[in-house]
Amino acid sequence: MARIERFEDLEIWKEAVAIGLDIYGITSRGKLERDYSSKDQLRRAAISVSNNIAEGFEYNNNNVFMRFLGYAKGSAGELRSNLFVLKEAGIVPQDDYERLHNKLITASKSIKGFINYLDDYESKKKNNKQK
Repeated sequence: MARIERFEDLEIWKEAVAIGLDIYGITSRGKLERDYSSKDQLRRAAISVSNNIAEGFEYNNNNVFMRFLGYAKGSAGELRSNLFVLKEAGIVPQDDYERLHNKLITASKSIKGFINYLDDYESKKKNNKQK
C-alpha cells in the first residue's frame, strides 16, 4: 500500500464524509427538519465518524490512529442505532434508512478492515525489531 500523506486521501474518510452529507440532506427535510434534537444528534454522530478518522490520522502514530478508528466505528454504530429508532418512530423514511444503513455497514467494515491492516503492519514491524 502506498504511503498516505493526508487524511483526505483515505477512502474511509471519503465514505464517512459522504454519509455526513447524506445525513445533512435528510435532516434538512421532512419530519427531521423541525425535530431539532434528533437532527442535532444525527448530525453530531455523522460528523464524528469523519472527524475521528481525521483526528487520529493527524497524530501520526498508528496505535493512536487505530484507537480513533475505533471511535469512528463506534460513532457509525451510534448513527445506525439512532436511524433505526427514528425509522421505527416514523420520522426517517424507510428508503432513507435502508440507504444509510447500507452505507454505514460498508463504512464500518472498511474501518475495521483498515484497523486490521494497521494492526498487522504494527505487529510485523514489532516482530522485525525483535529479530
